[in-house]
Amino acid sequence: MDERDLMRGALKATGIVKKGAQLKYGAIAMVIFIVCLILLGMLFPAGQASATDCEDTGPGTADASAVSGGAGTQATGTLHEQQVSYAKVIDQAAKKADLPGRATLIALMTAMQESTMQNLDHGHADSLGLFQQRPSMGWGTKQQIMTPSYAAESFFLGRGTNDGLVDIKGWDNMPLGDAAQKVQKSAYPELYAGHETAMRKLARDAGINLERGGSTTGGSGSTSNDSTPVTSENDNCAATKPGTGSAGGQFTDGTQTWKLNNPRTVEEAIAWAKKNSGTGSSANWYQRCLAFTAIVYGWNFSGVNYAIDHYSVVPKSMQHDGDRHPPAGALMYWDTGHRAGHIAVYLGDGKVASNDILRPGYIDIVDAELFETKWGARYIGWTPPVFPRAG
Repeated sequence: MDERDLMRGALKATGIVKKGAQLKYGAIAMVIFIVCLILLGMLFPAGQASATDCEDTGPGTADASAVSGGAGTQATGTLHEQQVSYAKVIDQAAKKADLPGRATLIALMTAMQESTMQNLDHGHADSLGLFQQRPSMGWGTKQQIMTPSYAAESFFLGRGTNDGLVDIKGWDNMPLGDAAQKVQKSAYPELYAGHETAMRKLARDAGINLERGGSTTGGSGSTSNDSTPVTSENDNCAATKPGTGSAGGQFTDGTQTWKLNNPRTVEEAIAWAKKNSGTGSSANWYQRCLAFTAIVYGWNFSGVNYAIDHYSVVPKSMQHDGDRHPPAGALMYWDTGHRAGHIAVYLGDGKVASNDILRPGYIDIVDAELFETKWGARYIGWTPPVFPRAG
């Protein structure tokens, strides 16, 4: 039996071809079908942004997960290479909070014990990630906890009602394993200390300076005296626990002035939006315009399911119907002809930071009028950056 016999036998077995003519016509039909697919692809290319791309329905709408920086990103390479990669992320979080190398070492020991320095999507009960933090205990959403930089920041600064390392009085002078246990509250507190030698070696492999100085409270350049209780008078340099606090300041339209309670000030929010747009944007913001505006101002979730509904959630006295002259930092709204509508953060000079308008899933800085000219949307108005239902 030669190759032609094998081919004929296979074709007959599948019932596709019984005669040479059928094979001929079938081949022609297949070519026509493929050509049609190509033409359809040319006429209706995938991935173009449109008003329907900002429906903001389903999971993730009210949840402003901190996806920037690669939510759930898994390191690659050998186990050791992955551990080195995660160690660097942890150290960067410590440096960002101006914490000393000792804080990095404690975090490395903790992550090694909890997850073998792996970004696990499972664990005891609902525990997740490098530090096995639990969504049900207020450490964040699954997507947030699976973001290594977010998880490391939580370990150092705390999250919600959970204490972080900087909340532990005298952490910088107590045994390393004890400091880790104060944060983790593990059923096996004695196990953290056993990882010190291995983590010092891992730090060397990762180029991490464990002798680096820094603040014991997480503030830029500040140091604490363990014999002096931290009060509202001497903690002004300490880091604010992520997702909490009221750094919002005030917001004015020139006539009225409102006090904001957002975790970020307007200036900080605008800077964050710019940093995480364009080349700094991740691809995780598809259909999540309301989520983006909430996280710009430091919230974990907006508490509202549709962007268009957020306008009505804001007090009536703050709604500026049809006004096209919002202050920088304001929230702008559009009716896109679909249930969700659209919301964007105004940056000033006629520009907004928005998802999906240029590239589906990405954040870009564009002219505010683009939603009307490109999507045919109808401008509704603007409000101060208030999130009555956020958390």
